[in-house]
Amino acid sequence: MTDSAPQPVERRLPTDEARDLFALLRGMIRREIAPVAADEEEAGRFPRETFRLLSEAGLLGLPYDSAYGGGDQPYEVYLQAVEELAAARLTVGLGLGVHTLACHAVAGYGTEEQRSLHLPGMLAGGRLGAYCLSEPSSGSDAASLRTRAVRDGDDWLITGTKAWITHGGLADFYTVLARTGGEGPRGITAFLVPGDAAGLQAAAPEKKMGLKGSPTAQLHFDGVRVPDGRRIGAEGQGFAIALSALDSGRLGIAACAVGLAQAALDEACAYAAGREQFGRPVADFQGLRFMLADMATLIEAGRALYLAAARLRDAGEPFSAQAAMAKLFCTDSAMRVTTDAVQVLGGYGYTADFPVERYMREAKVLQIVEGTNQIQRMVVARHLLGPESRRSESRRPDPAEPPSEADTG
Repeated sequence: MTDSAPQPVERRLPTDEARDLFALLRGMIRREIAPVAADEEEAGRFPRETFRLLSEAGLLGLPYDSAYGGGDQPYEVYLQAVEELAAARLTVGLGLGVHTLACHAVAGYGTEEQRSLHLPGMLAGGRLGAYCLSEPSSGSDAASLRTRAVRDGDDWLITGTKAWITHGGLADFYTVLARTGGEGPRGITAFLVPGDAAGLQAAAPEKKMGLKGSPTAQLHFDGVRVPDGRRIGAEGQGFAIALSALDSGRLGIAACAVGLAQAALDEACAYAAGREQFGRPVADFQGLRFMLADMATLIEAGRALYLAAARLRDAGEPFSAQAAMAKLFCTDSAMRVTTDAVQVLGGYGYTADFPVERYMREAKVLQIVEGTNQIQRMVVARHLLGPESRRSESRRPDPAEPPSEADTG
């Protein structure tokens, strides 16, 4: 079985250049991605060639500076590209988001020498990245990570284990958060680690209920030697770098969720229009029509929410609360929409002959990655009410030590 190409969503893109990029992207989706998505996912094959093609086409570094090989596109455009890729195959849309997240530290906090040395390969040179924050014992509580980097002359030696790493074992580079100081967020530093570094080993990929084409694995660091020139930002700045990346990364997950939900709605509408019961298409029955209308409304609301947050980001305004809201709403909506799509198809929806069962399995992980949706509610509430008071404690909370907001790489 193969998937059909997703129905194009009408886009209000800001420039002719962005419209040209989307024409190019949709052509790649129609030819290279959608026709093989179902079979590739069932076989658990990672689409490395697809990422190489995206890089060659200038689509792997859309939101970054063209001086280093990026696309100079606003987040408003980049996220809509992520949505379209996720609608065709979530492994690709999510992979683009993870790669963009992995590039964030160098692009935003690296020195000019580091940006000139590393970004061209990351953005347009076919290199694929991964992001290493979570650990077996620290997911949402990322500030308690235990992987440690110790000075050894002009180098650092990194030892520890990272968990839930998308592209783990396949990435060309890893943005790694490791402890260089004391406990808490102010003891964490960011490093750029080559994928082939001595002492770095990936475990067998996790066996997941969905996203089988996207490898997720633990990474073991056994005294991995990294020159100080690959330290990104100042010592102790790593957690701040991580949180700034996650605000943007959450918007990527929101866009993935909207794309996945849109694909499920398209499939449900096509089935309802073609399936007859009691002598007429099932789409004529009011109960089903109302279900489809609710699904479409959730998708449109989610799209508007992530785009509004993206426009705040593009304008240089605070967007952390809006990013958490978008991630929360869009991923919860995707879970509902994909579940309803299975219901629309009835027994057929529960079979692998149609893609909606895969969409439902894939939607679940989006409620977990980049901070669980329970964490997103904490973030939103903190923006509304301020940090929780700790009246039972003698010490008031340190504003420099925010609660962690991360989960899975």
